[in-house]
Amino acid sequence: METIESILEMKAWSSTTKAQGKKIAFVPTMGYLHKGHLELIKKAKERCPRVVSSIFVNPKQFGPSEDYANYPRNLERDRELAEWAGTDVLFVPKAEEMYPEDYSTYVEVEELSDVLCGASREGHFKGVATVVMKLFNIVQPYEAFFGEKDAQQLIIIRKMIKDLNMDIKIISVPTIRETDGVALSSRNKYLNEEERKQAVCLYQSILRAKEMIDSGERSAEKIKAGMEKVIKEKPLAGIDYIEIVDASKLKKLDSISGRVLVALSVKIGKARLIDNIMVEV
Repeated sequence: METIESILEMKAWSSTTKAQGKKIAFVPTMGYLHKGHLELIKKAKERCPRVVSSIFVNPKQFGPSEDYANYPRNLERDRELAEWAGTDVLFVPKAEEMYPEDYSTYVEVEELSDVLCGASREGHFKGVATVVMKLFNIVQPYEAFFGEKDAQQLIIIRKMIKDLNMDIKIISVPTIRETDGVALSSRNKYLNEEERKQAVCLYQSILRAKEMIDSGERSAEKIKAGMEKVIKEKPLAGIDYIEIVDASKLKKLDSISGRVLVALSVKIGKARLIDNIMVEV
């Protein structure tokens, strides 16, 4: 596995690889890799002859009171894991090259970015869309791989690709979970033993939602109330939001029909955790 830090070197590698007729799969990450990231890399390797993974903790998607400085980092560990999973090139750009002092250009997907996680994280998805667009332009992938745990991010990136007529296929990979159902996340590192035990309430609440929907319940408010009851059984869990929205425009629903996203965000200790389930009725 080769490690590249320079944007120009990364672009040159990609141009040469494409000139050889080899398609590039791309897995963008913020590092501190876990089994969810490794599954993305494995899927990418199955579909394309060359895989690029990136590690870049993007400062533009963190608010002033968020955890950018303390976000978990371990590049040597990440290198070993990325290579083991099948990465051919690990792209590790520097923040000062990605965002020089005179940087002033941003990408924003309107409406989709201001709801769910975006409602309490102003500018977050503007930062996400911007860095993903920059990485796409640098790496020049044929396909890019994203986890379904970050459902809103996935929907926004797909919309950006469509609106800007980009020739990149977005491949989604199902959420990878621990044995108790907790979705894997780099931020799980923030949880102490008791907080980690109580974090299972996110998964339990979406199971409750699915159970209610499968039993014929169609009232979004009743389903959300059922989810809230599950979470409030855990004293360390504080609800950021519970929402039921349509799966394309992320508009809140009163009654469930068609393809819908049941999503929630819960704060436990220092960690802000998210989870979701997609259902079709």
